[in-house]
Amino acid sequence: MNSSSTQYLNFKRMDVYEPMNPFSMWGDFKGNMYQDAAMIIEVDAKIENQLSEDTSHTTHGHPNRCDQEASKPVDKVRRRLAQNREAARKSRLRKKAYIQQLEASRLKLLHLEQELEQTKAQCALMSGGVNASQPGFCGAANSELDRLVQDALNHYANLFNIKATVAKADVCYLISGVWKTPTERLFLWIGGFRPSELLKVLVPRLQLLDQQSHDLYNLIQACQQAEDSLSQGMEKLQQTLAEAVACGQALGGGGYEMQSAMDKLEELVRLVIQADYVRQETLQQTLRNLTPRQAAQGLISLGEYLQRLRDLSSAWAMRLCEPA
Repeated sequence: MNSSSTQYLNFKRMDVYEPMNPFSMWGDFKGNMYQDAAMIIEVDAKIENQLSEDTSHTTHGHPNRCDQEASKPVDKVRRRLAQNREAARKSRLRKKAYIQQLEASRLKLLHLEQELEQTKAQCALMSGGVNASQPGFCGAANSELDRLVQDALNHYANLFNIKATVAKADVCYLISGVWKTPTERLFLWIGGFRPSELLKVLVPRLQLLDQQSHDLYNLIQACQQAEDSLSQGMEKLQQTLAEAVACGQALGGGGYEMQSAMDKLEELVRLVIQADYVRQETLQQTLRNLTPRQAAQGLISLGEYLQRLRDLSSAWAMRLCEPA
């Protein structure tokens, strides 16, 4: 009963309101449906446009940014590597310059040490065993050595004057070196010793400074040039003398040709005098470049060298006299 009354009541309420128009409701539904569909289509279109824009940005814009972001670290690394290489190159150059400077300083120090040792040795030689505390010992020793060296130079000057007189009297006898030993004659050059060869013997026996060695080396070069010039003159003179003698023999020993040969011998006298002049000048300039102690030592070494040549000749002669 309650249910029927409830249904009744419900129907009665529905009767109170206006009857519903099903077509209008369907029309409204259809209109709303079309409107909603249009709105859905419009929203879908906007979503698709947004997605397409995002896709385009993703496909075009994002890779460029990625490339740029990726290229930035690579460029930075390259710049850093280039800077490191340049810094390493400059460091190597500085190290090389520093090593060269150290080597130059080392050589300079070694050179100074050698000069100091040579100076000490020369001072020890000049002292001659005299106590250095004695006043004026060095000056007195040098004065005495200067006097002895000058006496030796005067002796050689007198010797060269005598040789000039002998050359004018008999130049062939002088050039042949009859008064010398056989071993000395092996080294004979235009009536005497070769100045350059004698310097080569003396220089190693002397404790020289660098400047002294340089000066004596230049003197050796000058001596060799003078010797070459005189040797060429000697060869030419021998050739012309041989031609004059041969021409005189072909013509039956005519007086004119013999006089020409005699004139060539006079030229030989002048050649010997020039060779002695070179020897004397070489000796004087050598002693001038040395200290008194060195000059005295050089003259002593010269005498010892010549004496050893004589001793060698004597030993050879005694060997020949021994029975087989």
